Amino acid sequence: MSELLAWWEAGETVGVGTVVATFQSAPRPAGASMLVGPDDSAVGSVSGGCVEGAVYELAQEVVASGDPVLERYGVSDDDAFAVGLTCGGILDVFVEKVSRETFPELGEIAADVAAGRPVALATVIEHPDPTRLGRRLVVRPEGAGEVVPGSSAGESTDREQEVRGLSRSLGSDRADDAVRDDALGLLAAGHNATLTYGPDGERRGEGMRVFVWAFAPKPRMLVFGAIDFAAAVARVGSFLGYHVTVCDARPVFATDSRFPEADEVVVDWPHRYLKAEVEAGRIDQRTVLAVLTHDPKFDVPLLEVALRLPEDRRPAYVGAMGSRRTHDDRLVRLAEAGLTEKEIDLLSSPIGLDLGARTPEETAISIAAEIVALQWGGSGDRLGTREGRIHH
Repeated sequence: MSELLAWWEAGETVGVGTVVATFQSAPRPAGASMLVGPDDSAVGSVSGGCVEGAVYELAQEVVASGDPVLERYGVSDDDAFAVGLTCGGILDVFVEKVSRETFPELGEIAADVAAGRPVALATVIEHPDPTRLGRRLVVRPEGAGEVVPGSSAGESTDREQEVRGLSRSLGSDRADDAVRDDALGLLAAGHNATLTYGPDGERRGEGMRVFVWAFAPKPRMLVFGAIDFAAAVARVGSFLGYHVTVCDARPVFATDSRFPEADEVVVDWPHRYLKAEVEAGRIDQRTVLAVLTHDPKFDVPLLEVALRLPEDRRPAYVGAMGSRRTHDDRLVRLAEAGLTEKEIDLLSSPIGLDLGARTPEETAISIAAEIVALQWGGSGDRLGTREGRIHH
């Protein structure tokens, strides 16, 4: 976003192509974007190289005409789409003109993202009424208000309501309300998605498609146990885009110098720290926990808290390190603590996939591989031994 914001602040006009939907083995996820700058430079990617040239040319045309376009790129055959993808996937790319005039909300959205405040941008990418294409709704949680054309950060709620009444963001209050509710759900999950409605926002209907780009704060990775494996896990977690916290009750080991890749290092009893984070609302369904202490006085109280969390605060992953003997002993202790079989089944233990890992770095890759596989429904099998689609 930094390049786009710099051009926007300078009053320049930029062509922006964004992947809004993918099918089959598409190379880039929804939300991937490519910019065509005022100097004709290209920044970013929508396909890893397959259709960049076509999107580049289309972006130049859209900047010249001012009319946004939704284009599909897919497999070349007798019913060929605009450009073939060598991977066999299909991409829907929405291309629009971005400037201070067409996108006055961009500055405030960028400020939210930079400050780590959650914000979602909903854009109409398909509609039977061409005048609605490209209309936007900015959604913030807990009624923080939407930025609408003509409003600014300093205006009051009354003024926002007045402006909204004069210029409906997506064309009607009904459409705004439906999209706002769904965008809040996507924002909580940290997912981008294209949603389908009737032309006026009807829940049951077709005609209007809206792409929701959810700018949520980084998901959290909590690593418990200030050991050498934790340093490697923190490094990989940071690489994957997590906000990484390392926690240990022993101050001599839990130091910033031992964990330079972590965003924060906390000296506290693991179970007490996790409970406090839950109560503060800082644990959600995107959070992952790696319990590396393999010491019952630390990990059993911690897992009691983690595995009993309500569904809306339940981490996406709870993994615990240890040998088979440690694992079996841990299961007995958790059962003795009163955890149900269903709660214990939420635990990934021994932690990680079977990669034959030996070193801390290899073990960290094993843990990261299990997290990614569970997130996307992967099997962990070698792709070369499988048939069918690569991506689920």
